[in-house]
Amino acid sequence: MIRTLHMEKLQEQVMAKLDLSREIEDGELVELIYQVLEEYTKDKYIPLRMKMEFGRDLFNAFRKLDILQELLEDESITEIMINGLENIFVEKGGEIYQYEKRFVSRKKLEDIAQQIASGCNRTVNEAEPIVDARLPDGSRVNLVLPPVALNGPIITIRKFPKEGITMKRLIAWGSISKEAAEFLEKLVKAKYNMFISGGTGSGKTTFLNALSQFIPEDERIITIEDNAELKLQSLPNLVRLEARNANMEGEGEIDIRELIRTALRMRPDRVIVGEVRSAETIDMLQAMNTGHDGSLSTGHGNSPKDMIGRLETMVLMGMEIPIEAVQRQIASGIDIIIHLGRMRDKTRKVLEILEITGYEEGRIQMHTLYEFQEKGSSHGKVRGSLVKKEELQKKEKLLAAGY
Repeated sequence: MIRTLHMEKLQEQVMAKLDLSREIEDGELVELIYQVLEEYTKDKYIPLRMKMEFGRDLFNAFRKLDILQELLEDESITEIMINGLENIFVEKGGEIYQYEKRFVSRKKLEDIAQQIASGCNRTVNEAEPIVDARLPDGSRVNLVLPPVALNGPIITIRKFPKEGITMKRLIAWGSISKEAAEFLEKLVKAKYNMFISGGTGSGKTTFLNALSQFIPEDERIITIEDNAELKLQSLPNLVRLEARNANMEGEGEIDIRELIRTALRMRPDRVIVGEVRSAETIDMLQAMNTGHDGSLSTGHGNSPKDMIGRLETMVLMGMEIPIEAVQRQIASGIDIIIHLGRMRDKTRKVLEILEITGYEEGRIQMHTLYEFQEKGSSHGKVRGSLVKKEELQKKEKLLAAGY
């Protein structure tokens, strides 16, 4: 609280000395900040380390994203949750911690939200109080303003590593076994259609990025996303498409469905849809069923069977067709479901790899190829392994690829 009071007074003094009639260079601003700091600390003792922190925070407040800037620059932080003015939480190493700093005023927090939105070419206000966007570094950001957010502006940022996480690193972390990873590598190269399911924060995007390293470099890949988060590795013939919201007049919207239809006219070898949430599922399945083998996508589901049910519902949101026809589309379009989960020790693991074998007797037929089996816990960490349960039944694509 005392720190916040110091910051409020320092910001007021810097603002009072700023010449707003012209643009001030960074170096000039830094000089002014430290001049104000020297004057402010003449008659009060403030440790040198705290004085340097004040200098950095003041520069971030005037030039960048205030206290949010240092959180974005901290590579150990994976999630930032700002719940109004005072309650700021961060995720480090799978654990949630409350951050000790706070914004000096609600107006400052609202200004930061506006700054983020405008930097992403999005608009956020009382009329449109919810925005999903992407920061320049690829981080996913969600903004919610009053009157929807009752305790002030809410900012949630999901950060992604600067360097893509490889399958080798996932094996080292125990997220997947070496045997299962090598099996999936063959399936990707043989162009099996694969769908990654899991709950929020289970690592679906990270796993999709890791799988992409197995795609041959001579293929033409088109990615389609709401907010561009995928960092596909070493693919020269790559086209990235991102959906666009409507403008202030309600015009110019380009949704995932339109992008999928456009992608199919661009001669793709594979189509990768970052995440399906609604009616675009039918377009994704049609792409998988019309010669674009090897396509990949992700979706929210608590289990593979739950994911199948959600896919059925999402298809019906976009097209009124019999449920049997929907199930046949899913059974013929998707070959493999990879289900991820977040364990109680906060680690992320592949929990199940499942094969869809067809449609019979009014049901989608599937069986488990690999399943995570827990063996207790040690020192707070879940122990277990991904165990092979059954052999792959549909081997035609593997044989065609020379395996």
